[in-house]
Parts: sequence; structure tokens; C-alpha cells
Amino acid sequence: MDSIKFLPARDAVLNGRDAIISELRSLVPSGSLVHEMRELVPFETDAFVSYKQLPLAVVLPEDTAQVAAVLKFCHRNSIPVVPRGAGTSLCGGAIPQRDAVVICLSKMNAIIDVDYANRAAVVQAGVTNLGISERVGSDGFFYAPDPSSQLACTIGGNIGMNSGGAHCLKYGVTTNNLLGVKMVLIDGTVVDLGGMHLDAAGYDLLGLVCGSEGQLGIVTEATVRLIAKPEGCKPVLFGFETSQQAGSCVSAIIGSGIIPVAIEFMDRQAIEICEAFAGAGYPLDVGALLIIEVEGSGPEMDGLLSRIIEIARENSVKIVRESQSATEAALIWKGRKSAFGATGRIADYICMDGTVPLSKLPYVLTKTTEIVDRFGLRVANVFHAGDGNMHPLILFNANDPDDAARAEEAGNEILKLCVDVGGCLTGEHGVGIEKRELMTHQFSAEELSQQMAIRAAFDSEWLLNPSKVFPLEGRSA
Repeated sequence: MDSIKFLPARDAVLNGRDAIISELRSLVPSGSLVHEMRELVPFETDAFVSYKQLPLAVVLPEDTAQVAAVLKFCHRNSIPVVPRGAGTSLCGGAIPQRDAVVICLSKMNAIIDVDYANRAAVVQAGVTNLGISERVGSDGFFYAPDPSSQLACTIGGNIGMNSGGAHCLKYGVTTNNLLGVKMVLIDGTVVDLGGMHLDAAGYDLLGLVCGSEGQLGIVTEATVRLIAKPEGCKPVLFGFETSQQAGSCVSAIIGSGIIPVAIEFMDRQAIEICEAFAGAGYPLDVGALLIIEVEGSGPEMDGLLSRIIEIARENSVKIVRESQSATEAALIWKGRKSAFGATGRIADYICMDGTVPLSKLPYVLTKTTEIVDRFGLRVANVFHAGDGNMHPLILFNANDPDDAARAEEAGNEILKLCVDVGGCLTGEHGVGIEKRELMTHQFSAEELSQQMAIRAAFDSEWLLNPSKVFPLEGRSA
């Protein structure tokens, strides 16, 4: 592995490995410590598989007290710590380093309380995103954020990356659906931020924690907002000759004041890949596809769709196909949510996560294709078009170092393009390792210094997830 990807390992930690493991064994129950090399392999990377590194050890605590005990020990002995949920991070946010103890919260998977009077649920950090909706669904409620990995990804990881999903256009991302957290600081102190009430007193520390990528503390419990299910919902397929036409349609819909539940975009490459995998009935004779979902009563949905279809026709729509049953609606979403996995069946890929102003979508789509073509690669565009959160999938051969290098360079150019048109480096995946060195393209030295000062106020030794988010050079620690 390229050594520039991580801070130098601490020799004192590596040399004291046996003593560290012995102490960790005393802090957690039997079966909650992983330290044999062969058993550490599943924890060496996350969904951003370009980089791998075995950690020093992995702890799987069962409650907040155990997390606090481990952090207190690591802080006292200057041992780096990497928090981990399900390992679905697409930016390398959960990749360890060889002198780090990984704290994996997968055993903390209980739903502690469901309070319909306050429309909230209290859950441990290892509960899956989809698990919340499954628990409350029969009572007519759901948890709104729905990343494509929601079957596996956990609430703790969602909070770390401020994850979104297809329905974030209407319901917002994690920060808009998070009411409170229980969090353990690096020295073992346990703090509660927010709660069942809608607005906590004092500084908005909860807003600071959500999206902090596990660098301010480790969230062990979360209080999340529950939303009543709509009376009905309907996804509709809109096919266009070109990606530019589809992009213009998205901008026109939002500009008209209409906010559907979701607007998802797929270009020809993505359509073909997803249709071959899911058999969702996507049209194959179009250059781009929009999945637009509306919800409400029957008349309400009909009224919204009538206006959306009118706008689509003004933007040269070729095909309009409404779902006619719950089964057909589920298939439409299965195709979209399978995009990443379906692409992985045919090629290695890097998934970008830049966000751009909606008015710039047509321009950025054109430039993205030009960038990838220039590097001799292919791209499949699939993303949350309603909020401009782009996910170009750059296809390459991971066994060819030159191919991999070109893919990474193309991805960096695309992310810089997003910033240059007024957007940002990440919409929901986080910075992690992938975008760390690009932070200087979006932020000035003074802005980065201020962010690092806030981070250091929580963790002055930079022990929590230390090689992530901020460029390695020019750090305050």
C-alpha cells in the first residue's frame, strides 16, 4: 500500500501489541476481541476496496460502558481508534491503520424504545437503517433516509457520514432526521446531545457530530425521527434521448416549485447494467432515464404527475411509463438500488459523490463524459438528481495499475469540476481517504485550520479516525 495514505504508525503502539491485547481482553466479554491475523482480514477494508490494511485489533463492544472503557484505555496509552459500523463506506472512512484498534459496533443492534407520541425511536448504533422501518412499518411509520446500502448499513455509520438516499429530496438526509445521540468522547466521557425534543439548548453540537466521520467521538445510541407513511406513492419512468435533456428536465421541475419525493437519474450505461441485473422493465432505447416518485392521495398524485409530465414534454421526453402495481413499483426501485452491485458484476469501479447546483447538471454531465473519455475509460451515471448529488461510476480494471491510476485521476477531476461549478466534494459518502487531499481545492488554508481546531477540541491527540478527512500535510496535529 502507498504509505502516503496513512499517518506513520506509532512504534510504541506496535511494540506493545501483546500488552495492549491483554488489557483489551479484560475490558470486553469473551468473544468480543479479534486479534489473530487471519481473523482480522474482514476488517482490513470497507466498500472502498482500493486500499487495505490490517488493524492492530478489533473490539466488538456490547454496550456504551464497554466502548467508554476501551476509549479511556486507548486515550491513556495514545492508541489510535477507528470506529466501524457495517463497513459499507464508499470513501475509505472505516479502513484501519496498522497501529489502530477498531471499535466495531455491530453487536450493539437493539432498538431500545419506540415512542409514537413523540414520533421518535431510540436505537443502538449497530441497528441497520432498514431495520428501523421494518420495526415500525406495521404501525404506519418509517425512517426516511434510505441509502442504497440500507439493508446493511448501520445508524452509527449513517450519522458519521450524514448519509442520504433516494428520498432525501423531500425528507432530507440523516441530520434532518436525527434528534439526539449518546456519544463517547476519546477519554471515555459519555455525553448526551439532543433527545426527544425538537430543538436542544445551547450550541448545535448534534449538527456538528452528524457528518464528522467518527472524529469527534463514537456514537453508541441515536434518537431518530419517525414519519407517518403516506397514503400512497407512485414512481414513474421518464426516458430521454440524451442526458442533457434529462438534466434540464430535473432543473425545470425543481425550478417550478414542485418537490417530488425522489428524482433519480440513470444514463444509458447504467440503464443497461441495472436492467440486465434486475429485469425492472427499464426502456433500453433511451439515452437517459429519470425515476420520479410522488406521494399522497390519489388526486394529489395525479395533480403532481400532470404538472411533471407537462414539464417533461417541454424538455423532449420520449417515454413516460407509470407504475401500475406495487410489484412494478418495487421493481423500478430494485433496479435503481441495485446499481452499485450490478455494476460490480461487470467491472471494477470507483463511485464519485460530488454535488452540484441543479442548473449545472447538463453541463457537468457533458464534462464528466469528456473527462472519462479522455482517460480512455467508461462511466455509468446514476445519482440523486433532485438534489444534484452525482454518483458517476468510473469503470476500470483493478488488476491493471495504470488503469486504476487513470480512474482515480479521472475521479479527482470530476470532483474538482463539481466544486468549480459551485458544488462540493461530497453529498453523502463523506471525505474519508478518497477525497482527503482534495479538501484544499474546496477550502482555503484558513478554513481548514478552523475545522481542524474544532476537531482538536474534541480529540487533541487526533486519535479518532486520524488518517481521514484532512490532508496529511499542514495538519495541526
